[in-house]
Amino acid sequence: MSEIPTYLYYTDQHEYLKPDPRPGVFTVGITDYAQGELGDVVFLELPAIGATFQASEVMGTIEAVKAVSDIYCPVAGEVMEVNTSLDKDPALVNSDPYGKGWMVRLKPSNLSQVDDLLDAEEYRTLVGK
Repeated sequence: MSEIPTYLYYTDQHEYLKPDPRPGVFTVGITDYAQGELGDVVFLELPAIGATFQASEVMGTIEAVKAVSDIYCPVAGEVMEVNTSLDKDPALVNSDPYGKGWMVRLKPSNLSQVDDLLDAEEYRTLVGK
């Protein structure tokens, strides 16, 4: 069964948003459910620091043994940091999606958009868990 932490926000495209210790910054990655569906992750194309995106805009791609999928920005904002560890070890997305497998740190341009995301119970219903 996929892990669905209660302290995260989720999108219907299977990204999560985790509050960062820095006010107004969030960590973004794909959910445990998504990495399980993709299979072994072999490559990621992530955005550059300073890049800005609208909510639901494609901000990168994730390549796995089974498929290549888009990574969507959960809320409008600016990329503050990129997880360069994934360049050397993309499998961190599989082994630790909510920890070392994070993808970017994002500063939302409109914090109220975070409230529009799914909570853990809504996400659990979405994925049928």
